[in-house]
Amino acid sequence: MKRTRCEGEEELETNTNSKEICELCKLSDDCPSKYGEKITLKHHNLTVHYFCLLMSSGVYQRGDEDEGIYGFLVEDIKREIRRSSRLACTVCKKKGASVGCNIKSCRKVVHLPCGIQEQFIFQFTGQFPSFCREHCPTQTNSQPSCPSTPLSCSICLEFVEPVLSYTVLKCPCCHSSWFHRDCVQHQAYSAALFFFRCTICNNKDKFQQEMLRMGIHIPERDASWELEENAYGELLQVYQRCDALKCISHKGRKYSTQEGKWEILRCNFCGSNGTHRKCASLKLFETKWVCDVCRPAANGNGKRIIYCLVLLFCVAPWSPEKRHFIGLSISVHSRSSLQRNTPGEILHTLASQISKHQFMSVVVRKDGVFKAALELLRQADFDPHHSLKVTFPDDEEQTNDMNNGNLQRFPRLLIQDLQNSVLFEGPENKKNLALNSQAVQEDFYFDAGCIIALSLIHGGPPLGFFSEALYKCLFNFPRDSHLTRRQFVIRDAQSVKDLKKAVSSASDYLEVAGCLRQINSLSDKQPLVKDIVNFHLVTRMQLPLKRFRDGLNTLGLFEHIQMFPEIFSDLFCYPPAKISAHTMANLFFVQFSDNEEKKKKEIITEGFWRQYLHDCEEGRCATSLEDILIFATSKDIVPAMGFNPNPSVSFVHSLSSVGTVPERQPCYNKIVLPVATTYEIFKKHLEYAVCQYTLMQTI
Repeated sequence: MKRTRCEGEEELETNTNSKEICELCKLSDDCPSKYGEKITLKHHNLTVHYFCLLMSSGVYQRGDEDEGIYGFLVEDIKREIRRSSRLACTVCKKKGASVGCNIKSCRKVVHLPCGIQEQFIFQFTGQFPSFCREHCPTQTNSQPSCPSTPLSCSICLEFVEPVLSYTVLKCPCCHSSWFHRDCVQHQAYSAALFFFRCTICNNKDKFQQEMLRMGIHIPERDASWELEENAYGELLQVYQRCDALKCISHKGRKYSTQEGKWEILRCNFCGSNGTHRKCASLKLFETKWVCDVCRPAANGNGKRIIYCLVLLFCVAPWSPEKRHFIGLSISVHSRSSLQRNTPGEILHTLASQISKHQFMSVVVRKDGVFKAALELLRQADFDPHHSLKVTFPDDEEQTNDMNNGNLQRFPRLLIQDLQNSVLFEGPENKKNLALNSQAVQEDFYFDAGCIIALSLIHGGPPLGFFSEALYKCLFNFPRDSHLTRRQFVIRDAQSVKDLKKAVSSASDYLEVAGCLRQINSLSDKQPLVKDIVNFHLVTRMQLPLKRFRDGLNTLGLFEHIQMFPEIFSDLFCYPPAKISAHTMANLFFVQFSDNEEKKKKEIITEGFWRQYLHDCEEGRCATSLEDILIFATSKDIVPAMGFNPNPSVSFVHSLSSVGTVPERQPCYNKIVLPVATTYEIFKKHLEYAVCQYTLMQTI
């Protein structure tokens, strides 16, 4: 049985030399992670890679660790070199192949580097067997992932095709971890035996056994960071910066003294935020301070809080480099803590970054809401963490109620304008990004992504107009794409002659796309169409898509979309279902009085309310369900993040037998219904109030 050497043992008569050639693989490469340490015995004029020696089929460790090369005797090594010199590599056809497939009936022999190239699997355990591509061990996936879900490597976070193969591996213990082979090998080489484990489920034993079986080398030493001198030096540095909304120090936010009013105190909980005593109005004897992020938890109100350390929540005002700074909202939502959350809950968490005390003014003129939004984004002091104060042309006097209504109205109109802009093309509710040269020059794609993020987080409606192809392109995952006219002609060609004619007519376009090729048979059609679709939807749109993603990451939104693409797809790709009477009845929470006499009357009125909703749905009323929703909440559709607070119905008892008109409280998403004795009176008053409000909105 072969054995690996232990790191740190004395290396007798050995040294490394990058110019020496390995006697087994005939390469001079010095890459320890790939070929192992390159060792030279000066007295014997012998140089080998350690892995080439371990994997050679005809040599074994017959000596002690201090003999030869870690137990491989010099005579045995030379004998193996002579043996392999008679064997031709099945890959490069050159002599010197020392590594053979462990299956006795298989005659494939290779050099170690050729075996890596040919996808051999080398097991660094037991007898150190090697297996060719036909006989190598494979993995099975007991719970295959949904093919429509774009996955990422759990180490490098880049896209990974969820199909098990030589280059794609999976943890045997959990069903959410996928790895590129190169990534997991690099991780193993860095973490080594004592720290190498699954990055998702943290399993060590089963994970290491499976990785060894699949040919991953795990060094028997400390992790690389344990061997590096002063590797954790930066942890000895404490946070030294004032993060108050308004720092009053004339010497800057980083100025600090040992004591006194300009001493910087760090958060007593997270230590990641700081403030001058003076900036936080702290007394000289006070030594403890809690930042805004940790204060809800410190006060015991943090049961519903998912820890989200947003750097920009309590830092200095917006810097001029907004385009590079806009995505720096650093959140440490763990995937497990957010796993059960809905998009609305995630959007609520992101909305907590918005200050309720600082405002950005949006003035909507006759040229439309989209132009007003662009002017807002172009402001030098634009900060997405500020609340919005929206003014429309017909606003004579801005009140809190009017501003609340404008805040509901603005995102809805903004998304409608964006959907119909030159930035998108295609049928309704199935839009793709359009390539527009002016939009590229003006960076409108970034603005569009930013507008969508702000709309969703500020309580705007679901989008519902993205095509599935566009949504998947956000993750570099295009599939089932719509074809253009040129592609239809090529795809529908039924003969080689028709195919050649279609290719010839589109030759200019195909040449620009890099897809122009010689057509020999109909089998060339499908790869050609696939390449054209890839160019049309991905390659030519790389810059617009990148800028669109950058804008969409405003306040950290796109990071969460990447983590949970499935639950967000409904917001982007599918229009919301038409509201029904049943949905409306469940949407509004009914608040009854504590007084029993009043409650009996309110229960009767609540029955009128439900009957009125059904009549609206059946078209027997002058108002629609959407009109009622607008009357109560100023919104004609349930926002992407849901309502906050939840819509409610309360009652008012009138002394008059005729009753009073229903009232709206949109700030609280509340409608106040007068208690009525008959359904006819109830319907008359509610219809009058809703119709009057609808009429005023259209004037």
